[in-house]
Amino acid sequence: MLGQVGHAALALMSLLLLLWHEAAPIEVPQDLKILQDLKQPPTIIKQSVKDYIVDPRDNIIIECEAKGNPVPTFSWRRNGKFFNIGKDPRVTMRKRSGTLEIGFRSGGRPEDYEGEYQCFASNDFGGALSNKILLRVSKAPLWPKEVLEPVSVTEGSPLVLPCNPPPGLPPPFTFWMDSGMSPIPQDKRVSMGLNGDLYFSNVLARDAHTDYSCNARFLFTHTIQQKNPFTLKVQTSRKVAESTPTFLSPSGTESSKMVLRDEQLLLECIAAGLPTPTIKWFKKGGDLPGRKVKFENYNKTLKIINVSEEDAGEYVCMANNHLGSIRHSIFVQIKAAPYWLDKPSDLVLAPDENGRLVCRANGNPKPNIQWLINGHPIEGYPPNPNRQVLGDTIIFRSVQIGSSAVYQCNASNQHGYLLANAFVSVLDMPPRMLGPKNQLIKVIENNRTFLDCPFFGSPLPDLRWFKNGQGSGLDGGQYRAYINGTLEIKRARAEDEGTYTCVANSILGTAENQVRLEVKEPTRIVRLPEHQSAVRGSTTRFDCKVKSDPSLTVTVAWMKDDKPLYLGWRLRKDEESLTIPNVNEGDEGTYTCTVKSEIDQDSASARLTVLDRPDAPMDLDLSDPAARSVRLTWIPGNDHRSPITEFLVQFEEDRWEPGRWQKLSSYPGDLNSVILQLAPFVNYQFRVIAINSVGQSPPSGPSPRYKTSGAAPDAIPRGLRGSGSKKDNMEITWEPLLDLERNGPNLHYSIWWRRKDSGEEWSNVTTVGSKHVVHNTETYVPYEIKIQARNEFGSGPESNVVIGYSGEDKPSDAPTDLRVSKVDSTKVNIHWKSVNPNTVRGEFKEYRLYYWRESSQVPGLIVNKEKKTKGFYSTMAEPSGILSDLVPYSKYKMFMVVANNHFESSPSNTVEFNTKEGVPDAPRAVRMHSKSLDTISLEWEKPLEPNGILIGYQLKYQRVNGSRLGRPHLETFLPNVTEFTLRLPDRSTRYKFFLSAMTQVGAGEVYAEETPHFTNEVAPGIWDLTVVPNSDYANVSWSHNFPAGSSEFVLEFTLDSDKTVKVVSVKQQPPITVADLIAGATYHLRVYSHELNSISSNSVTFKTKPAYIDHVDIATQGWFIGLMCAIALIILILLIVCFIKRSRGGKYPGGGCVTGFAKYLVRDKKDLPLDPVDQKDPDGSFDYQSQ
Repeated sequence: MLGQVGHAALALMSLLLLLWHEAAPIEVPQDLKILQDLKQPPTIIKQSVKDYIVDPRDNIIIECEAKGNPVPTFSWRRNGKFFNIGKDPRVTMRKRSGTLEIGFRSGGRPEDYEGEYQCFASNDFGGALSNKILLRVSKAPLWPKEVLEPVSVTEGSPLVLPCNPPPGLPPPFTFWMDSGMSPIPQDKRVSMGLNGDLYFSNVLARDAHTDYSCNARFLFTHTIQQKNPFTLKVQTSRKVAESTPTFLSPSGTESSKMVLRDEQLLLECIAAGLPTPTIKWFKKGGDLPGRKVKFENYNKTLKIINVSEEDAGEYVCMANNHLGSIRHSIFVQIKAAPYWLDKPSDLVLAPDENGRLVCRANGNPKPNIQWLINGHPIEGYPPNPNRQVLGDTIIFRSVQIGSSAVYQCNASNQHGYLLANAFVSVLDMPPRMLGPKNQLIKVIENNRTFLDCPFFGSPLPDLRWFKNGQGSGLDGGQYRAYINGTLEIKRARAEDEGTYTCVANSILGTAENQVRLEVKEPTRIVRLPEHQSAVRGSTTRFDCKVKSDPSLTVTVAWMKDDKPLYLGWRLRKDEESLTIPNVNEGDEGTYTCTVKSEIDQDSASARLTVLDRPDAPMDLDLSDPAARSVRLTWIPGNDHRSPITEFLVQFEEDRWEPGRWQKLSSYPGDLNSVILQLAPFVNYQFRVIAINSVGQSPPSGPSPRYKTSGAAPDAIPRGLRGSGSKKDNMEITWEPLLDLERNGPNLHYSIWWRRKDSGEEWSNVTTVGSKHVVHNTETYVPYEIKIQARNEFGSGPESNVVIGYSGEDKPSDAPTDLRVSKVDSTKVNIHWKSVNPNTVRGEFKEYRLYYWRESSQVPGLIVNKEKKTKGFYSTMAEPSGILSDLVPYSKYKMFMVVANNHFESSPSNTVEFNTKEGVPDAPRAVRMHSKSLDTISLEWEKPLEPNGILIGYQLKYQRVNGSRLGRPHLETFLPNVTEFTLRLPDRSTRYKFFLSAMTQVGAGEVYAEETPHFTNEVAPGIWDLTVVPNSDYANVSWSHNFPAGSSEFVLEFTLDSDKTVKVVSVKQQPPITVADLIAGATYHLRVYSHELNSISSNSVTFKTKPAYIDHVDIATQGWFIGLMCAIALIILILLIVCFIKRSRGGKYPGGGCVTGFAKYLVRDKKDLPLDPVDQKDPDGSFDYQSQ
């Protein structure tokens, strides 16, 4: 019956747990204002370790610190009883702390204070406990006095030298030394065990020593204690018997080992035997944990760190040598002191809320869980309907104000214990805002944005958001409200700007705060820096153009290789770029432009690669020698980031042009070993130049010299030809072989010649020059010629036969019957009879016509009678041709000769003819100007070449309106009329004029001009032309009213003697200087506009001065003036000195000073004795006695 009731009660309890709603514990923010007002039970924040070993030479400090509100008070228990600190003068407690300090300045033994201590921290809301701290004093006992007998052992036998260090706290660290304080050498045969003993698997004769000493080092006291040394005697024999392995440690075939979880496992097997056995380890039923296992002490020790339950099992060590093996099994058990699975944590609840404390721990064996309240077992408290203990869990229901306390959970087993404090605090607090008031938040458009509104209250308030004080709470759609008070705006837009209000509400009251949101345009780099390759010494530029919100302040910073860039004096930065002048290797790297505003940033990077000419190739080496080749190998230099595209191989030889480097050949940039094709009989040395896109490297160092052997010539002399320099010889010439084509010493040439088609034998000669003259030849006879080069090693190939000719002579016959027909104004047909080809006496070149303009048929016109030539090549019996480009209405003369390469024949008959009348050239010096506001005047001069009798002038003019021309008007003038005035219908009317001269043949070349745009209705003009001539130059000045820089001026100089014209164009404003004039010559000068040729000055006549030599006036020369000033200054100084001497009573009476100076001038450069008044004393000083 009772069992049924119990089962029913458990079922009901389970149902209640399922229906029971637990509130989430309140997280108290770390806000100073809240923490100051928040009442909380104590919490231990610092304490000494559980196993606390202290140095007896120091004061003892047992730490215990706690926090809480109000500030906790502290008390201690020692060995389970209240420790009355006030009664012990050596014990003090620090202020606002529970830490104990035990001092021994006035006496006392630290050992008297060994024991178990526990700290209590308490205030009005509960009490917290520290761990039980076991205090022990470090001990370093002396080694017991003992007399150690010498140890005698047979060679090959095992041996154990015991250490047995004195028990210390903590245990000492042991090691073996000899009397010289040197460590005993350890190896596979001799080693120290975990217990400190020294093990010999087999003893050798060299192990016999008298000073095997075990040492113990105590950590706390920093002292080393030494055991009396062992003396080891080894009994040797001729033959040492080998033995199978046996275990020195551990003994037997199996043993066991227990270790706690998370500690380290050390297993040891030390074996005896001869030869020394090898140790191996295994684990039955599995593999050794490879990541945690380590083998030490020459494989004799197996070490596993941080052991866990899966490391338990049977471990086997095996010792073996060639005589056999032996095994030992070690059964490892893993136990565990308690460790946390779920450590209880502080619990803050509001009134009427539910909660729980959980304390879960594990261990081996499973730990026992005990609950305490404020340091006392929970069983000692009366039952509380709001609190229920269910094993490792305490459940709280409908907690009330005043039920705050500190709960302790103690989990323990035989291997240790865990103690945890967790307070339960019942808190009521009206809503409070924790963030800054009226915060301004600036965000970037289209970014996710969070508006924070930290708050607190107990019970936890509800929080809602409002925008601009209107509408219902913001949640959903564009907005998302989080339980911690944060409002998320998923994508901020311009319309999201405004004032947001967060309101926290609970049964205890209401609190609110406001956040002002501003949405800004993003800061972006719109023109990014680009990767660049720059040649060293050049200038490069990285762009970084920024676009940002106008209301934000933006800063631009540059980084190089992720470090701030130092600009210095060389680098220049502006708002949109970084300029690097005179780039060098140190500038290479990655440049990053970072643009920052107060709320966002952007960055972009680009790499600068600095290019340079390659370094010189190195380590030139010659190999694979042959008669006409050798292999050249080199190591390329640094290409400075611009790949080498070509290698240039140069050579220097010391026979013909020593010291001069010449190109041999070039090779692709991916080769560094090439076969060089060489010429014979040359003593070479080589060098290599690397070439990349930047330029050429410096040359490499020269290679060793390489001399090729001689050979017969390979080349045929070039340019073989024969021609006569006289009528009875033929010069045979050719180009000598190049130095590198000689192939050997004693180079000479063999030449053969014979008359063509004569059947004669070859004539030949050998010479070292490059010419041979054949004498006594007939005039202009063809010869066959060939040549061959030879040296000491043999003959080269013969050349092909070429045809040469002997010398030419003056043609014996002249062309005859020269005549003309079809005479026109500019051309005429000519006819003549040819000569016999044999009379040319050389290579026929042409029939050469000489012609000149004898005179013009225009009265008074002076012409140039310079002879001109025109050649006609024809082999007809009665050839003809056309002579063109003649001047109309002129009288011409001409004759003809026949010509070969060197001579002309006698002239033919001379022929005279007159060209017909033609049309004239354009009128000259056309000028256009305005004499009044309503007229335009045109003036001109006669054509330079009238080409006939002028009968008048023809002027056509049309009104101009933009690009359209009006109705044409035609005016004709007599030859003596050279001006025309046109009345304008209004001041803005413009005309275009077409002027030409006329002969009986018709109108000649037309001169076209358009009236200009006149500034302020005043026509531009040029006047006041003045000339100041010198011998070979003249200074020219004039006035004009052209706008500055609107026109280029032309100065036209006409030489009076031969009417030649010199034109000088100038852009600068007058006056100007014109050079290169003829001294003593008469010139006519006019100045006109280059753009408006009709706008010209009147003509001015002047004559340059005759040539003369400038005579220098010495009185005006600077050096002469300086010399005269220096002399005057010296005279003045001497006069001042004389007057000073006289005033002091010197030997100069009266005007003796001036007289003496005059005498000095007279004596200059003469060997005259000094006057008595000038004599010095014997010591070389002057006598300045007073009179």
